[in-house]
Order: sequence, then structure tokens, then C-alpha cells
Amino acid sequence: MERPQNTLTSNTIVAHLSDIFGHSGAQQYLGEPVTMAQHMLQAASLADQQGRSKTVVAAALLHDIGHFTNDFGTFSMADTLDLKHETYGANVLAPFFPEKVTQCVRHHVAAKRYLCATRPAYFSQLSDASVHSLKLQGGAMNADEVCEFETNPHLKEIIQVRLLDDTGKVANLKTYPFVYFQTLLQSLVNEHCG
Repeated sequence: MERPQNTLTSNTIVAHLSDIFGHSGAQQYLGEPVTMAQHMLQAASLADQQGRSKTVVAAALLHDIGHFTNDFGTFSMADTLDLKHETYGANVLAPFFPEKVTQCVRHHVAAKRYLCATRPAYFSQLSDASVHSLKLQGGAMNADEVCEFETNPHLKEIIQVRLLDDTGKVANLKTYPFVYFQTLLQSLVNEHCG
């Protein structure tokens, strides 16, 4: 059973996240051939295998946690409004995780808009669900938005998480289980809250 957010502490947040993966992760992921948990575990497993920093691995694992922490449920291809899952997720994580992790979570949607504006070939690599959500999220950034986004001190890591997000959509791909990442997550929480 998920713990109420107002009772979360630095000692319970990782268990809470594990509960979310265990109880809600089986939901289908946005019209993709994977579940929500599979998607996030694929992104994190790839980040780990690539030797990315522990903040990028954590952000890749948790980037879509906001789908389970808002009041509107998960995205579907029938949606006509953006549900701002990135904001909800970052807000839940912010008291417990370093800013770099929460910035990656908060801006992984904006990073898609940024890459569509700055890398012409990027759009053609998006899945149908990502194209649909991009329309709801505002489409490619304009020049002013690009300039502003590039001032984020965590831009490099945000882009890394976005690209990992895009790869986590492979049916039946073997990944590390959530428990594999628990020590890494708790170490980040301890660093931030200690």
C-alpha cells in the first residue's frame, strides 16, 4: 500500500517509491509496448550500464513517477490536455533528492521540446505516443525558450535523462529490478537530507 505523501521521511521515501513501482508499475505506459515500471527500469538500467552518474541513474529511474502522484492518472492517447506529470514528480522528490535529480525530472518534458527545436533529426525518432504528448506539451521550443532552457546549470544531465527516457520502450527487455537501485537512491537521499 502506498504511504500518504505527508508522512514521508528520508527513511521512508525509498520504500514509498518501491511501493509505487510494485503496485502501480504494471499499468501500460502511454501507448507503448511496455509497462510504466518497465519503461523507467529500462531507462535506469541503461544509464547504469553506460556508467552515468548516480544522479542521472536516479533521475532516469524516477523521471515519470509523477504519473502516479498527480490527481489525474496516467497519460493516454485520448488526452487533450497535458497533465504536467514532470512537475508533480519533481515536487514529490524535491524534499528528499538533490536538485540535480529533481531538475532532471522537472525538465525531461521540456528537454523533448528543446531537442525537437535544436536537433532536426530528433523528432523523427519519437514514438507515436511521444509525438502526441509533444503536441499537448507545447511542441518544439521557440528561439526564446531555447535560449532560456540553455541557461539551466543541469542541462547536460537533463538531456541525458531525456535520451534515456526515449530508449526505455522495448518490449520484453531484461532490466535490473527496482531493488537493485535502492542503495543508490537511499545514498542520494542521505546526502541531501543528512
